[in-house]
Amino acid sequence: MPLAEQADRGPRRADWMGDFASANRCSSNFMRPSTGPSTQERFMKMAFPSRRRLMAPAVAAGVLAPLLVVPTAGASSVPLVGNCSQRAEAVSYSDSLDKATTVDGIGVGGLSAITYDKVSRSYATVVDRSGTQPARLMFVRDGHTPQVIKTTALKRADGTALDGTNFDGEELAVLPDGTFLVSSEAEPSIRVFGRDGVQRGELPVPGRFRVTPAGEAPENATLEGLTISPDGKYVYAAMEGTLAGDAPSNGEVARHRVLVYRADGRGGYRLARQFGYQADRGNRIAEVTAYGDGRLVFLEAAFTSGVGNTARVYAVTGANRATDVSGVQNLSTVPHRGLVEKQPVADLANCPTLGAPGKQPQLNPLLENFEGLAVEPGRGARHRLLLISDDNFGANQTTRILRIDARLP
Repeated sequence: MPLAEQADRGPRRADWMGDFASANRCSSNFMRPSTGPSTQERFMKMAFPSRRRLMAPAVAAGVLAPLLVVPTAGASSVPLVGNCSQRAEAVSYSDSLDKATTVDGIGVGGLSAITYDKVSRSYATVVDRSGTQPARLMFVRDGHTPQVIKTTALKRADGTALDGTNFDGEELAVLPDGTFLVSSEAEPSIRVFGRDGVQRGELPVPGRFRVTPAGEAPENATLEGLTISPDGKYVYAAMEGTLAGDAPSNGEVARHRVLVYRADGRGGYRLARQFGYQADRGNRIAEVTAYGDGRLVFLEAAFTSGVGNTARVYAVTGANRATDVSGVQNLSTVPHRGLVEKQPVADLANCPTLGAPGKQPQLNPLLENFEGLAVEPGRGARHRLLLISDDNFGANQTTRILRIDARLP
């Protein structure tokens, strides 16, 4: 049966945004031990319908039929009727950066962040795990065919080079004065670099966040998300994994800490507090991006061998007023109401393939190892999301830029 006919005859898709909200309101049993699925897992199934059910016919044919959406009661009179979800629509993708070469003859790969840089009028990204090569920022001119227009090597304050043996660049933000804030999960650290790539300073990171045995953080799962609020007042740094001291003992889903820094009025930032975030079971935090006052977009990701990548986008509001968990020894003991509440935006497995090729098994060939996310200013609630994937310098992975239009709360 043709896919279009299947879509016409199939059941109408439930109002998954409303179902998610209803389930979230009824989460009083969240911390209660249970032998069955947790409350979070039950409302996750409602928020993001089974990918096997939605994707199997589409992937087999290489095309994903758009999903029917029932508008939420009370929604905007002109809602964004997306092809990924009610809130999101995949617009286009580009693989032009994959295994490309820069103007200075440097191979493009391992790109783990994306953020707009007003000074260069381009998107800045950082190279993840560059091996013995210098750690670098790359600047991408976005257009019909994205391309790297320049690179900047990162150096210590004394001018000596940083490389993949002592610096694991993960995320990137541009400060109001045009300097760069870059997180490395090797230690971890959050360093300030000038436009010339030379380190000018560093933000404090609590001792608990150091990689074991110095702290409680697992190796290669520390400060993966980094962003600055549009007004420049707050910096948010999110842990990819869970601290050893926060590990739950009752089988519940692990929580993640987000560090919140506030501008000190003297050109620097001081650590103000922490808040807790709960990713879906098995997911890590790949990125966090601020798009308004206390408004953040979280990119959750995972990889399963033989199945492929998972990438889900959530929105959080009121992050600047979230409960401070700095003094909490074990985050798993915090009631669900003490964590920030997230709202689903899109599960990328449900998007159309857009004709994207895949180099390895995926539920949707559009999926890749997406690790960077930028939010372009939009009109009202509508925004353009740009996601970039980290190919880990591997032949079976792709550097891909994906554009999604989304209605954010």
